[in-house]
Amino acid sequence: MDMSMTQQTPGVLLSRLRAEPPLVQCITNFVAMNIAANVLLAAGASPAMVSDAEEANEFARIAGALTVNIGTLSAPFVAGMRTAIEGAQAAGRPWVLDPVACQATALRRRTAADLLALTPTIIRGNASEILALAGEDSRGQGVDGRDSVETAEAGARHLAETSGAVVAVTGEVDFVTDGTRAVRIAGGSPYMPLNTALGCSLTGLCGAYAAVADDPFDAAVGALAHYAVAGSRAHEGAAGPGSFGVRFLDALHGLAPGALDAEARVSQA
Repeated sequence: MDMSMTQQTPGVLLSRLRAEPPLVQCITNFVAMNIAANVLLAAGASPAMVSDAEEANEFARIAGALTVNIGTLSAPFVAGMRTAIEGAQAAGRPWVLDPVACQATALRRRTAADLLALTPTIIRGNASEILALAGEDSRGQGVDGRDSVETAEAGARHLAETSGAVVAVTGEVDFVTDGTRAVRIAGGSPYMPLNTALGCSLTGLCGAYAAVADDPFDAAVGALAHYAVAGSRAHEGAAGPGSFGVRFLDALHGLAPGALDAEARVSQA
C-alpha cells in the first residue's frame, strides 16, 4: 500500500478503533442485523441496533457514528432513519448511507433520494446501486448488482462531487472516491457474495472507521481494506461459503494493524 494516499493508514485507524471501541448505531435490515453486529464486534467496535423513532435521535447523539441501510423498508424504519440522522448531525457525528436496491421500486427510489439530500458522510453500495443513485442506467435486479465496479467509477465520482459524500463502490475490486481522490482496493474472496448481508455489514464497519478517522475518505479506505484482507485470509482453507463465514469473522478479529497495512492492496485510480 502507498501510504501517501491517506493521512491515516488503515492500520493506524484499526489501532485507534481497538484502543477506544466506537459505539456504532446501525439501522439495518432484518437479514443483516445479526451478522452486522458480529462483524463489528469481531473488528473491535460496539454495535447497537437502535432504529425506533422514539429513541433513535437521542441515541445517535451519543453514538460515535450512524449507519443507515434501506434493505427492509417500512414507514417506521424510515421515520427512525430520519430522526437518527437529525440526531447524528446535531451532534456532529458521521453517518453512512447504504442504498440497498435503490433502483428496484418507487418507494426505494424516493427513500434513497430523500436520504441522499440529508448529506451522508459516506455512501457504500454495489455498482448497480451507485449508478442508480447517481441518476444513471443500472442493470441491477432487486438486491443483486449486475453492473461491474468499473462501469460505476465515473458515476461514483459524479455522485461524490454532487453530494459531498465519500462514495465506496464494492465488488470484485472496490473503488473509493471523494470526487478528487480515488483508489481501488483488491482482495476478498468469491465466497463473500455467497454469505448473506456481508455487504450490509461492511456498511457498519465503514461507520466504525468513520467514528475514529479524521477524514471520511481514510475511513472508507480503512474499512474496505480491513474487509478485503480478512476476506483473502479467510478464503485460504475454506471449503465453501459456510466455512468461509466462520473463518471471516476470525480473520477480522485476528488481523493486526501492522499486518493490515502490509497486506492491503490499495492503489491510486
